[in-house]
Amino acid sequence: MSLKGTRRPTWLTFDCYGTLIQWDEGLLAAVQEILSHRGATEVEASRFIEVYDRHEHALEQTPPHRSFREVSGQGLRLALEEFGLDGSEKDATVLTSRISAMPPFPEVVSTLAKLKTMGFSLCIVSNTDDDVIAGNVAQLGGHIDRVVTAQQAGAYKPAPRLFEYAHELLGVSKDDVVHICASPHLDHAAARDIGFRCVWIDRGTGRKLLPDYTPDATLKTLDEVPQLFATLGW
Repeated sequence: MSLKGTRRPTWLTFDCYGTLIQWDEGLLAAVQEILSHRGATEVEASRFIEVYDRHEHALEQTPPHRSFREVSGQGLRLALEEFGLDGSEKDATVLTSRISAMPPFPEVVSTLAKLKTMGFSLCIVSNTDDDVIAGNVAQLGGHIDRVVTAQQAGAYKPAPRLFEYAHELLGVSKDDVVHICASPHLDHAAARDIGFRCVWIDRGTGRKLLPDYTPDATLKTLDEVPQLFATLGW
């Protein structure tokens, strides 16, 4: 697929964590803090994150819908138990407070500003709660027009409902939007199932494309987006 020959979008939607916000770095710091408090120096933080992610994603897709705070806290407790460690409510607080404080990638704020000057409206669509993401949005220079969360939609990616809700809220169809994201597992699956246009920001984290989906464009960093759109006449 390609964006060439398609119409100019009115809205750009963004995944937040990993696309705009430094998710991997912040999550690693949070997990290292949690493990350090237990003296669990033998547990490799990156391996712990893999286990935590597995539990978190499974809980997100298991009815009934629960808040991200609840899902992340339970996922963290299950991961700790898998490594033979006890969990506590404080762990979930450490994790969500760390998430709220995660900063944007260096090029993000200036790129969002440029996209605004090019006439695009900007919206974040994220698997989180409103109060968790508020700290991240506050660091984005005031350039974000709308924020749509799993809490608002009552659904987590890759379920189509979160994106359908966002499109309804914005008053647009999928053809009026280009989605910009870093997560094949979540966002690409939704793009494949719904059929909206998608730009992948591949920051070299090792995330792999889905076997049955190719994004409309692949870029290394967000600041390549305005140049791409300029070549398309947008």
